[in-house]
Amino acid sequence: MRKYTYAVVALGELLADFIGTEPSASVGDTPAFLRFQGGSPANLAANMARLGQQTAVVSCTGADSLGNYLVASVASSGVDVQYIVQDPEVPSSLVLVSRTQGTPDFIPYRTSDPRLLPVHVPDALLAQAGLIHTTCWPLSLQPAQSTVLDAAARARALGVRCSVDLNYTPKIWPNRAEAHEVIQSYIQGGGLVKLSEDDAERFWDGTLSPEMIREILHGWGASLVCLTLGAAGSWVSSAEGEVHFVSATPIEVVDATGAGDAYWSGFLTAYLDGESLARCAQAGARMAAIKLTTLGPLREPIEKSLLLV
Repeated sequence: MRKYTYAVVALGELLADFIGTEPSASVGDTPAFLRFQGGSPANLAANMARLGQQTAVVSCTGADSLGNYLVASVASSGVDVQYIVQDPEVPSSLVLVSRTQGTPDFIPYRTSDPRLLPVHVPDALLAQAGLIHTTCWPLSLQPAQSTVLDAAARARALGVRCSVDLNYTPKIWPNRAEAHEVIQSYIQGGGLVKLSEDDAERFWDGTLSPEMIREILHGWGASLVCLTLGAAGSWVSSAEGEVHFVSATPIEVVDATGAGDAYWSGFLTAYLDGESLARCAQAGARMAAIKLTTLGPLREPIEKSLLLV
């Protein structure tokens, strides 16, 4: 493994999650919300920082009080926030989210988060990364889409692998054919892909077997594919044909929002430490369990040795 300063440089959305205070099937049925710092890349970077990793976020918020709150919140977890841009022309992005034990309903209000530009992602930063990471959110809208694809190409040239949470939904990316093309471009040359069963069904507009999902994504160039199955566990595979299934421990779910980010933060922490794929999946599952029993984002440092007992 090459030397790096930042375990992960996360590119993409930093926004406010307004999460329902009571369980409900939809945002429309939710009477009240609590505000939290959100955004999948920012959450992943913050969770890895809580595990003792040095991380950085490249994102765009508004130059407003909500943006100030978001930057301060991420900084409080130990993430390097010097690459977060606060744009005075637009307000900060936010999402209304229902509270649920499964995949939550959400309504996005996207203003600042797609406004990333190549100048915000310097080569000097990419060269210091163990991995770069993104999601479907920045890849779904311009100019962020072109910015992230450009950063991925420059990262690969520097020997840095690209990670993606394939959290696809037509709500944010209605052009599915474009999504397939863009994701294939991003993960070419050895990308790391994490997706859930729900993500896969939305991405391919139908149910595919884990074997088919792995075959397609490895065929597109992914070196590693992780398919999470909620309470059932997760599959993880390598391009060389190594495949593992890791079961999940039953728990009482308090808040499912951000569980995928927590899983991937545990997985990538173990991956960068050189652990086996099975142990990486185990670390991810244990980190997800911590998040699932916490309302809102994780807040306290976590000893990474607890993930691989």
